[in-house]
Amino acid sequence: MAVGAVLAGMLGPRPVQAAPHSIPESPPERWRAAFPALQQHIGGQPLIYLDSAATTQRPNAVLDAVMDFYRHDNANPGRTLHALARRAHERYEAARGTLARFLNANSAEEIVWVRGTTEGINLVAFAWARSRLRHGDEILLTLAEHASNLLPWKLAAAQTGAIVRYVDVDDSGRISLEDLDRKLSERTRLVAFSHVSNVVGYINPAAKICARARRAGARVLVDAAQSAPHVRLDVQAMNCDFLAFSSHKMLGPMGVGVLWVRRELLEDMPPYQVGSNMAHGIDLETEEFEHGARKFGAGTPNVSGPIGLAAAVAFLDAIGREALEQYESALAAYALQRLSDVRGLRLIGPKTPQQRIPVFSFSMSGWEPHEVLHRLDAQGIAIRAGDLAALPLLRRFGLTAAARASCYFYTSHLEIDRLVSALEQLSESRETSR
Repeated sequence: MAVGAVLAGMLGPRPVQAAPHSIPESPPERWRAAFPALQQHIGGQPLIYLDSAATTQRPNAVLDAVMDFYRHDNANPGRTLHALARRAHERYEAARGTLARFLNANSAEEIVWVRGTTEGINLVAFAWARSRLRHGDEILLTLAEHASNLLPWKLAAAQTGAIVRYVDVDDSGRISLEDLDRKLSERTRLVAFSHVSNVVGYINPAAKICARARRAGARVLVDAAQSAPHVRLDVQAMNCDFLAFSSHKMLGPMGVGVLWVRRELLEDMPPYQVGSNMAHGIDLETEEFEHGARKFGAGTPNVSGPIGLAAAVAFLDAIGREALEQYESALAAYALQRLSDVRGLRLIGPKTPQQRIPVFSFSMSGWEPHEVLHRLDAQGIAIRAGDLAALPLLRRFGLTAAARASCYFYTSHLEIDRLVSALEQLSESRETSR
C-alpha cells in the first residue's frame, strides 16, 4: 500500500499534496530507498547507520507529512476558527487518534503530547508522584534504567521523603522477577521499568511485571522508548498505568513523544504547566482547566510533530509489524553469530535472539569505547559509545563505558558484515602492536 494513500485516509478528506511514496517490498534492502539520509557517503564510504537506538532516520513519507503541514495548514489549531486553523486542528487531533490506536488505548483523551520519553516521565513524577508520595513510601526501579527513568524518581523521592529501591538484573541484563517479588511490599507505590533496555536489548515481560506490581497495590510506569519502534504495544494487555515513548526513535520527528495515562488518573492529576489552550475563562480570579490529555497542553502546540509521528506509524503499519519483527529477529540472530567471531569482543546482554531487539553493546579488549567509535566513524560506520545513560547497569557488568551498534529494519546483513570486518581489523591491529 502506498504511504501517500495511508496518510490521505489518516489526515482527512484533503489529500496530502506531496507525491506518494510506495513502501518497498522485500528484500529489506529495498526498504532503504525510502530513507534519503541513508543514501549518503561519510569519509568516502557509504554510510552505515548503526545508532538507531538513539534516533532513527526518517522516511520520505514522514518528511513529506511535516512539510505538507507547513506548506498548506500552518496555523495555531482551532476547531471553530479560520480554515487553516481548522485544518491544523483536524490533523493534530487525527494524529492523537492514530496514536491511541497504536497503543490500543481506550480513548484518544488518554494521549498526552510531550517532547519525548524524558518529559513524559518527568510529567508523571511531577503531576502524579509528588502529590501522592509520603515519607517512607517506596518507588521500585531496576538497575537497567536509563537516566531518564532514574533521575525524575530520585528527585521526587528527595522532595517527598519517599525511598527509591532497585531490582537486580541477571547476568544477561534481564530484570529478575524473583528479586522484584522480594522487594515489592505494602509500601511500594510505584514500579517504573524499561520495557526494553537500551544497553542489552532484552524485551522484559511487561505484563508479568505489571501483574506483580498490581497485586502489591502499586501503580506502574513503562518506559517504552526502546520497545515502541520494534514490538507491538497494548496498554490494556499490559495493564499498566503510565507509558511513555519518543517519536524520534521510531521514524518520527525529534521533539515530540507520547505519554499515555489511564483516564481516571489523568483527571486526578494537577497540571504540569499552565497557560493558554489548557484552560478557558481565564480571568483575574478564575479559570477553568481542560480535562483529560488536553489539561497538559499549555501554550502553542507542536502540531507538525504529532503529524509526523502519525505518518511514521502509518509507514510502519503499511510495511507490516509482523514483517518487521520477523526481519529484525533474523537480523539479531545473524549479528549475534557474526559478532561472536570477533576476537576480544565482549558482548553485553543475551547471546540468543529470542525476546530481544537488534541492539548490541560491547567492549573490546585493548580499545576504549570512544576509540572504537572514532575508528569506525572514519570508515562511515556510525555507532554510539559512553555510559549510554545507564551507568548502574554497566557497573553491574564491571564497566563504566561501552560501544553500541543498534539496528533497525533498514539495516542490512551486508552492513553487519562491514561492521564485523572493521572490528576484526581493530582486533588484529591491537594484537599486532603487542
